[in-house]
Amino acid sequence: MAEFSLFFEYHKNKDFNSALPHGWNVINENPEPFIRYKIFTRMEEALFFMHDSVATTDEEKYQIADTTLFLYEKAIQYEEDKKSYYLARKAFVIENWTDQPVEAAITAYEEALADDPNLDTFYQDRLGILYTREATDENGYKLKALDLYSKLSEADPSNPTWVSRIENLAEDMDELVDITYRAWQLDKDNMEKAWKFSSTAMRNQNFEKAIEGLEFLVQKSPDVINYWNQLATAYQRLDITSKSIEAYKKLIELQRDNAEHYVNLAVMYKNQGQLAASRSFLQRAMEVNPGWDYPYYIEGTLYEQAARSCGFDFMDKLVYLLAVQTYRKAATMGGSYGSTARERVSALANSIPSQEDYFFRKIKSGDSIQIEGKCYDWINKSVIIP
Repeated sequence: MAEFSLFFEYHKNKDFNSALPHGWNVINENPEPFIRYKIFTRMEEALFFMHDSVATTDEEKYQIADTTLFLYEKAIQYEEDKKSYYLARKAFVIENWTDQPVEAAITAYEEALADDPNLDTFYQDRLGILYTREATDENGYKLKALDLYSKLSEADPSNPTWVSRIENLAEDMDELVDITYRAWQLDKDNMEKAWKFSSTAMRNQNFEKAIEGLEFLVQKSPDVINYWNQLATAYQRLDITSKSIEAYKKLIELQRDNAEHYVNLAVMYKNQGQLAASRSFLQRAMEVNPGWDYPYYIEGTLYEQAARSCGFDFMDKLVYLLAVQTYRKAATMGGSYGSTARERVSALANSIPSQEDYFFRKIKSGDSIQIEGKCYDWINKSVIIP
């Protein structure tokens, strides 16, 4: 206990040079009673301070490096629950303080990550950097780096560092697509490799290639929503409309309470000119998420599209009015499409009926007029005259 007390006092006063001998006496005799006082991490702090001191010679730094590595071996022996931390620190010391082959640092980082898949991202990034720097056609490090950074990006999609690391892995993203594709082809039933290829191809907007992997994935795991989401997007971007529609229908089957799936399907039908079908899915989206402004905005575009395709008679102007009233509803909901909806209201100011149109037809404010006509038999709505 006396040795630890001396170590603790010297450490507290940052007299690390005096603290270290007493700390080693504790560790070499029996450190277990003092683990709760963080004997190993306090020793580590002292060694790092000594190593980084301007008064330390290069020869002394090499000695401190060896001593620190020995400390980590002892720490792992007594603190099994912190094994991944000490392995990662060991890797860092090997990488930055010693002349050991880089493979030794890579192995230590890999052991740390294997022990704790949620290892601090600083050390995961160090491993990825070494993979990237040391990659050759033979060692597979580039693919390992891609796998590592892809997992980091999936866990923290808002972090631009991981995307940047992925993009810097190859001369261009096409090479990464090819690398992940070849890796999958060598292990064709491996779903993780299929997903790695597909997600890389999607990130590179190589939708045609991505479809091959995504179709394999939905066949193997037909209930995974993310696979269907990506596949529907790929079909849509390639204008493979029928398959995109089927994919969105599958998503609705899997997630009936997700309004986005209904809206995506509505947009597909809208682009096909199937306005009635489009609106029916928009209405289902509104039922699922009544506070979302986007379905109302899209509904407004349906009426505008219908009027534009028909003519510019009085009934057509009333349909434009219906579009304006729908846009106004979207604009009042406080959502992200409010400003866009208001822009459409302004853009259609000269398309809606004028006061003269109402006067000559003896129509008064507050009157309700049914929308009708061969172009509009699907609408089945009336408008209130402002």
